[in-house]
Amino acid sequence: MQNKKKLISVAIPCFEEEENILPMYQTLIQIIKKDKKYDYEFVFADNGSTDKTKDLIIQLTLKDKKVKGVFLSRNFGPEASTQAAFDFSRGDAVVGIACDFQEPPGLIPQFIKKWEEGYEMVIGVHSKIQDNVLMTITRKIFYKIFKKISNIDIPINASGFCLFDRKPLKALQALPEKYRFFRGLRAWIGFKTAYINYERRYRLRGRSSYSFFNYINHAERGIFGFSYLVLDLMIYGGFILVIFSFIFVAWYLFMVLVIGNPIRASIPLMLTIVFFGGVQLLSVSIIGKYIQVIVEETKARPIYIVTETQNIEPAPKG
Repeated sequence: MQNKKKLISVAIPCFEEEENILPMYQTLIQIIKKDKKYDYEFVFADNGSTDKTKDLIIQLTLKDKKVKGVFLSRNFGPEASTQAAFDFSRGDAVVGIACDFQEPPGLIPQFIKKWEEGYEMVIGVHSKIQDNVLMTITRKIFYKIFKKISNIDIPINASGFCLFDRKPLKALQALPEKYRFFRGLRAWIGFKTAYINYERRYRLRGRSSYSFFNYINHAERGIFGFSYLVLDLMIYGGFILVIFSFIFVAWYLFMVLVIGNPIRASIPLMLTIVFFGGVQLLSVSIIGKYIQVIVEETKARPIYIVTETQNIEPAPKG
């Protein structure tokens, strides 16, 4: 009896990608035509798009049983649609790739080759980014800082373009966190990992729904989810300020007793009050952010809600 072919899933999170759905499908079809070794499925997870993204995915599912559709009840954020695409993938290996063509689908065979060599995860790393200068510099600065302050080792410029063997994917799915930072969780679970460098391209079609503030929110997820250095700095900084304050008070009392009140201006006093007030406000705000993460976790809400699936039987639990 001929051995059954292994299945490769391509997990594709989507949001407002009506111009890219069909080109992505056609590109993937061309890739798998050259590979007779594996069976394939394409799992499109729509994150509550308001354009024709859902309709186009449904059309593809009716045309080709290899295409699977997962539709979320609203936009739960990019972390949710990525997780949904992985959750509904059945493959022995799962390749995650965005639908915007900024990551080259033509590299998928190279990811699979690394998997065949025994690597359980294969991660794409930007060697170069075709983007505006501000965003490129901002990304590099963030990941360099994050690598220094986090309690895990995340390669600089590691992207969401990656391959999971079934074992690390199950480990990722078992993590209960709701306030998720995918790149951090992926690094945290470990497993034997290979890296593939590539050039991240400009978006060819459509417009990105990700604003600068979305990037800031994403950075917060990483920092407050995988680093306690900010809290440590508050402790050390507070300890240093207390020491200097004690020295200043001791000096001031000594000067008052020896020569009288040496400070007769209100401006230094006001500046001191404003400075320490600002430090306290910043400290409380940082603590509040960590409390926010705790609150989000204790709510125990699902990461996403699925309203409909196509060509998926039975549907895995979300």
